[in-house]
Amino acid sequence: MKRVLVANRGEIALRVIRACHEEGMEAVAVYSAADRGAAHVRAADRAVEIGPAAPGESYLRADRLVQAALETDSDAVHPGYGFLAERASFADAVEEAGLVFVGPPASAIRAMGDKTEARRRMRDAGVPVVPGAHEPITDVGVASKLAEELGYPVLVKAAAGGGGKGMRVVRKQAELSGALETAASEARKAFGDPSVYLEKLIERPRHVEIQVLADRERTIHLGERECSVQRRHQKLVEEAPSPAVSPDLREWMGTAAVAAAEAVGYLGAGTCEFLLAADRSFYFLEMNTRIQVEHPVTELVYGIDLVREQLRIAAGQPMRIPTRWLDPRGWALECRITSEDPANGFLPSTGRIEQLRIPGGPGVRWDSGIELGDEVTLFYDSLLAKLIVWAPDRLQAIDRMARALDELVIDGVITTQGFHRRLMADREFREGDIDIQFLDRRGDLAAASLSEVEAVDLAIAAALAEDEARSMRRPSVANGDAGAGNWLSRARLEGLR
Repeated sequence: MKRVLVANRGEIALRVIRACHEEGMEAVAVYSAADRGAAHVRAADRAVEIGPAAPGESYLRADRLVQAALETDSDAVHPGYGFLAERASFADAVEEAGLVFVGPPASAIRAMGDKTEARRRMRDAGVPVVPGAHEPITDVGVASKLAEELGYPVLVKAAAGGGGKGMRVVRKQAELSGALETAASEARKAFGDPSVYLEKLIERPRHVEIQVLADRERTIHLGERECSVQRRHQKLVEEAPSPAVSPDLREWMGTAAVAAAEAVGYLGAGTCEFLLAADRSFYFLEMNTRIQVEHPVTELVYGIDLVREQLRIAAGQPMRIPTRWLDPRGWALECRITSEDPANGFLPSTGRIEQLRIPGGPGVRWDSGIELGDEVTLFYDSLLAKLIVWAPDRLQAIDRMARALDELVIDGVITTQGFHRRLMADREFREGDIDIQFLDRRGDLAAASLSEVEAVDLAIAAALAEDEARSMRRPSVANGDAGAGNWLSRARLEGLR
C-alpha cells in the first residue's frame, strides 16, 4: 500500500491523512463543494471533488468514491467513521474494484450491522447478551407475551441501526403497541429497514466499551472506555479507563469482546459496546465495525496509534503490539466540542468561526478539522473538534481538562464548551457517579450561567488584545488595565459573542 484514499471529511479525514504520512503513504482527500478549502483537503497529497454539499450527493456516493480512488491510482480506501464506514455494500464495492478496504471484511460488517443477527452470534459465542428476542418482531401479541416474560420495563430497538434511532422505552403494556409502531417508522426513515426487536431494559447501567484489534494471526483487546455521559444516546464525554472497572472485570469484558470479534472473523480495529450493571454483570450491546470517535483516549493510555495499526493490518502486516499483558497508564478524557446549544435542547448552531484559540500545554491533544473563518453548516455532523487530555490519575485529568476548556475560544457558533466546563466541576461526575441516564437527571448542567457568558467575553477580549499587541510589537494589556474594558466593548460591538 502506497496511496490511500480517505473517504471522509473533517477531523477524522485529517487524522487518517496524518497517519498515512507517518506510515510513509500518500493520502488522497475527497471533498464536496462546501469543503473545497477545508483543512483535510490542504493536508492531503491529492484531492478530488466528488459532488455538491449535500452528503447524499457526495460523501454517501460509493460510486464516486471508488471512481476517485481508481482515478488517483490509490491502493486502498479508509472510510473513517460515519457516512459509509459501516456499509457492507461499500466494502464490497471497494474490494470488487481491486482496492483494499481499510476495515473488517464485509461479512463481519453485515453480521454486526444486523442487531438480531449479532445477538444470535454473540449468544452462540458465549458472550452475554441482554435478555430478549433474537428475531425481529412484527406481531403485537408476540411482543406482549415476550414483554410479560421479560418483565417491564422493556426496550423496543431497531434491528438495523443504532444511535438511539428507532428506540423506545416501554414501562407498561398499554404503551407497547404505540412504541412498536413509532420505533418501526423511525427505523424505516433512518435505516431503510423497519425491523425492530424487544429486550429487557437494564436500569441505570453504564456504557462501557472495549477496543479490539485483530490481524491475521491474533485478536487482542486494549481495555475499556467509559461512555456513560450521553444525551439521546449520543456520547458527549469519554474516558479511559473506566472508574467502575477493576482489572479482573477488564479482563472478563476484554475476553468477551475478543470472542465477539473472532465469532465474525473480524480484522482491524473495532469496538464492542456493553451495558455494565451495578452488580458488575455486563451485556453485549453492539459492535462498531470501524474506528471510533473516542479512540484517542485509548491511544493515550496504551501508547498505541490505532489508525496506523489499521493501515498496517490492511496492508497484510502484523500489528506492532507486544504479546505481553498491556495495562493502561494514567487517565485520559475526551470532550466532544460540537456546534450545539445545550441550553436549547442541544439544537444545532451554524455560523462562521470568527475567533479560535486552541488550548495547549502538557497532556493536551486537539483533534479537529476546523480553522478560523470556516463556515459551520447543517449539511454535516455537528462535531467541531475533540479536546483530549492525559494525566496520571482521573482527578488530575479532570482538572487538566477544566484548564484546557478555560483556554479554548471558539466564537461565531454556539458550542458545548460551557456544558463541558460545568461537567468538570460537578461533584457527581468527579466522583465517577455516572450512568447513561445521568444527564436525564441533571438538566441543570445544560443551562448556561451569566458568569460563564462573561468569562467567554473576557477570553475573547484577551485574545483580541494579545493579537493587537503582537501586531504592534508592544506588550499586551494586563493587570486589570482599563484598556481591557475597551477591548470587551469592542468585542461586543463586533458581534463576537
